[in-house]
Amino acid sequence: MNVRRARPEDAALIAEIHVLGWQGGYRGLLPQDYLDGMQAGGARLERWQRTLGSADWSCGGVLVAERDAGQIAGFANFGATRDRDDDPARVGEVYAIYLAPVAWGQGFGRALMSAALEHLTAAGYHEAALWVLDTNARARRFYEAAGFRADGGEKTDESHGFPIHEIRYRRPLP
Repeated sequence: MNVRRARPEDAALIAEIHVLGWQGGYRGLLPQDYLDGMQAGGARLERWQRTLGSADWSCGGVLVAERDAGQIAGFANFGATRDRDDDPARVGEVYAIYLAPVAWGQGFGRALMSAALEHLTAAGYHEAALWVLDTNARARRFYEAAGFRADGGEKTDESHGFPIHEIRYRRPLP
C-alpha cells in the first residue's frame, strides 16, 4: 500500500471511486434512483480536474491510496474548514474520504485518514473537523476509531433534491 499526493491524471479514477463510494456507502441511506444515476464523467470529472489542477498543498490537498500494483483504491480531500463558526487558521477539515467498496476493510481508509491528519497538523491546524451523514453508522464508527467525536454541529443539505442530514465530528491534532 502506498499513499501519495494525487496528480491531475488521477482525476478520472478519483471521480469513479467517488461515485462507487457513494453507491456502496449510502445504499439504503439515500434514494436508490439517485445513487444509480450517479456518473463519474461530466461535471464530477471536471470538478476533480479543477481541484487537482489547483491543489494548494500549503493548507490541504488530495491524497490517494494505491494497491501494490499502483491501482488507486481510494482518496482523501482536506484543507481549511469551510464552516463559518470555525476559524480557518486553526481548524482543518477532511472534506471527503472514499474508497472503492472492494477496498473496504483492508486498511486503506485508516492510511488515508492518518496521512490527511498528518498533513493538516503540518499545515498548522489545531483541530480537524468533518461532516458525516447522521444515519451512516459504518462511517461514524470509522471516524470515532480515528479519534473524532460529534461536536453538536448539524446541517441539512438539500442540493441533491432530497435532504441529507449531517453531523459534524472533530478531534484535536497533535
